[in-house]
Amino acid sequence: MNEVATAVLTCAHLQKTYSQGPQVVQVLKDVNLQVSAGDRIAIVGSSGSGKTTLLNLLGGLDLPTSGTVHVAGKNLAAVDETERGLLRNKYLGFVYQFHHLLGEFTALENVCMPLLIAGVGVAAAQQRGEQILARVGLGARAQHKPSELSGGERQRVAIARALVTEPRCVLLDEPTGNLDRHTARDIQALMIELNESLAISFVVVTHDEELASAMNRKLTLQDGCLDE
Repeated sequence: MNEVATAVLTCAHLQKTYSQGPQVVQVLKDVNLQVSAGDRIAIVGSSGSGKTTLLNLLGGLDLPTSGTVHVAGKNLAAVDETERGLLRNKYLGFVYQFHHLLGEFTALENVCMPLLIAGVGVAAAQQRGEQILARVGLGARAQHKPSELSGGERQRVAIARALVTEPRCVLLDEPTGNLDRHTARDIQALMIELNESLAISFVVVTHDEELASAMNRKLTLQDGCLDE
């Protein structure tokens, strides 16, 4: 079996350009990456280097100008938006700097949302949601709304939501960017524990050097290319 088929996530010769009036801006030039089961990868680089653009391409939220992204062996550019959404929901989880929780819903309801979208029954979704909230240390906060939670708790809910579908890889964009140092270390420890116990891969874009150093691979995005 070839490497693309066995890897969780791969990209090859990825390029992304944007047009700004008559000017063409090349953000990514030739990015290659393979994510295997259980990898913990940090992507670092200066502001404006294209890290979030790369993460959006890896997650199928945007399509490359050229090159390929494969999730679970399938080329994201070769399927329609519906199938891309199904692949995202089945194989990938997303965590952002801003937790993007829905304020009118409880922590448990927020966590259950991806399962309900996937067609899982309410009772089964709630059972799984309660299990994963307990896993991230928030079993007692399931019925609290985001406004009743601390910043660190909200980010734990966001991580639980990303994990509830049992994805093979979680993509994280500055997950500790809005947190104080103590809370950031708690989130970092949680990520490592979940990575090691569940063999879920993590790809994290971060300016947090401590978090980047805790990953087992650290890649730098510079001049549109990714170097290890």
